[in-house]
Amino acid sequence: MCYIEVHGDGSVTHGRDAETYRRAWAGESRLYAVWPGEWSSHLFVIDDLDEYAKAFGIVHDEERTGLADHHHDVRWEVASWEDKLDGTYISIEVWLDCGCEVRDLNVFAKQMREQRGWDIATTRGWGSGGGSYSMRARRRSLEGRPSTATAKGDTKR
Repeated sequence: MCYIEVHGDGSVTHGRDAETYRRAWAGESRLYAVWPGEWSSHLFVIDDLDEYAKAFGIVHDEERTGLADHHHDVRWEVASWEDKLDGTYISIEVWLDCGCEVRDLNVFAKQMREQRGWDIATTRGWGSGGGSYSMRARRRSLEGRPSTATAKGDTKR
């Protein structure tokens, strides 16, 4: 899907960042989405700017992401199946004791980057079960960070 912005002076740009949203909200431009088809494409006016902003993380959407916009109470440990503790990325188990749920890994990764300096991999699979979330994280971003008492051990090995 392609997003285009038509400015008041008639110029056309593309993108979906916070500045695009701000200009559209201020009435300085109009936003459109192009839905490509096999034989033709369709052009739609984006008239619900709030939903647009939530969809792209410009405005936080707790209902969609499962994550409140607060400092999370997080516990973590190295996953029991991780056998390469010296790798760039390691598998970890994460618990959110604040009651939040991870429904959008990209949003969770962004929040953990801001709150704890973690670098969570968003290009690989992740899962949940038993109240925890399994994911990959850059090992060095976790170093020196507190983990649970049941952690598998020092992540520097």
